[in-house]
Amino acid sequence: MNIKNIIEGKKEWRAHVVRVKALPQDYQIVYKEIQKYLFKVGVVEVNESIGLLSEILNFFEESAAAGKGVLEVTGPDVAAFCDALIEGSNTYADLYQESVNQKADKAKKK
Repeated sequence: MNIKNIIEGKKEWRAHVVRVKALPQDYQIVYKEIQKYLFKVGVVEVNESIGLLSEILNFFEESAAAGKGVLEVTGPDVAAFCDALIEGSNTYADLYQESVNQKADKAKKK
């Protein structure tokens, strides 16, 4: 990745953050929790995570414009909402589980 791509990526991220800050307060809170969740547990591919966050932001902007409350669109269990979004994707949790299973298999063989 060259310096030009890094700078462009930062510009895009800053524009994204400005859009998040324009959301109603309840949407901002839930968006930030989703972002934390996805960065902690979420998909391994960074570009996929950022694309997913952009899609969520678009969805939140449309829902807020329609006058819906954030929990109306995510449901009361925001973690379950996130899990449904990343279902079928390779996640950090999957990688960790595979690592633990491999270590357990090695220990059984000894």
